[in-house]
Amino acid sequence: MKEVTVDPDKSTAEVTMPGIATSNVSTMDACIAHAREIITAQLERIKSKDYDFAPEFKEMTIQLYLFGVMWKFAESLGNVNDARELAFAALKSMLIQDGLHKRKVAKRIEFLKKMSKIEDDHNALAVAIGYESESDDNSLAEVFDHYVDDVQVSGAFWRLYDRGRKIMLYGGLFISFIVIWFITLFMPGNSAMAIFAAGLISAALFVIPVFLIGLFIYRKKIKAAKQAD
Repeated sequence: MKEVTVDPDKSTAEVTMPGIATSNVSTMDACIAHAREIITAQLERIKSKDYDFAPEFKEMTIQLYLFGVMWKFAESLGNVNDARELAFAALKSMLIQDGLHKRKVAKRIEFLKKMSKIEDDHNALAVAIGYESESDDNSLAEVFDHYVDDVQVSGAFWRLYDRGRKIMLYGGLFISFIVIWFITLFMPGNSAMAIFAAGLISAALFVIPVFLIGLFIYRKKIKAAKQAD
C-alpha cells in the first residue's frame, strides 16, 4: 500500500493508493462534507441530553463515529478499493482543516486506528454505529448511551483526576519552594546540591501520599461501579 498524503494548505487531498483514481480527490471532499453534515445534525440532537463525559473520551468517540460514517459513505460511491483507508485519510484531512497541527493529526490518526478495533478484530462500538448511521437517526446518542454509567469515562471522574493532578503538581512545587527557602535562609552552609535534594524529597513526601489517596479513591469508585452493575 502506498502512502496517503494530505496537503494542509489545500482544501483537497492527494491520495495515491492501489485502485483509487485521481477522482478520489473529490471523493475525499465528499466524505468530509457528508461527515460534517451528519455530525452537525447529531450534535444538535444530543445537545439536550447534557452528557457529562471526559473531554478526551468524548472527542475520541465522535472521531471514531465520523470514521465509521465516512467509511460507509466511501463504500457507497463504489469506486474505491480500500474505503477504510480512504476514510482515515479523509478524517486526517478534516482534522487538519479544523486547525489541528499536522504532526498532532498524524499521531491522532494512529491512535484512532488502534482504538477502532477491539477484541477478535471487531470494530469499536462508535465505528460500527457510525457505519450504520442514517442522517435522521439518533445514532450518536446511541453510542453515548452505552457509556452513561461508566465511571471511568465520566466527566465527574475526569474533573477529580484533573484536580488531583493539579494538587500534586502545584502542591509539590510549593512545598519544595518553602523547604528550599527555609534551608537557604535559616540553615546556611549547605551546598546547592543538598538544598535541591531536600526540595525534591519534600515534594515527593507530599506527592506520594496524595497519589496514593487518589489511587484509593479511584479503585473505590471503580469497585462501587462494578458492584452496581
